[in-house]
Amino acid sequence: LGVSCGLDGLVCSPREAAELRRELGYGPLLVTPGIRPAGTESHDQERTATPAEALRAGADYLVVGRAVIDHPRPLEALRALKREIDLS
Repeated sequence: LGVSCGLDGLVCSPREAAELRRELGYGPLLVTPGIRPAGTESHDQERTATPAEALRAGADYLVVGRAVIDHPRPLEALRALKREIDLS
């Protein structure tokens, strides 16, 4: 619906990104919240993914929140996420 209305992108679960890519191609940007580093808790979110999983599924932008801001060492958490992205 969003794409047919002229939107340039969509916010979706990383678990839905691959299906949207198959259906819509690479036209719309996909923004995926719920990104968690490998081996961390998902908290109250049910459809989470690691950065590598989300990128493989076709995400263009990753939204990371509590995995960084609630971490006792946020800069360390960001660096770990960057390493995961670089390795994907």
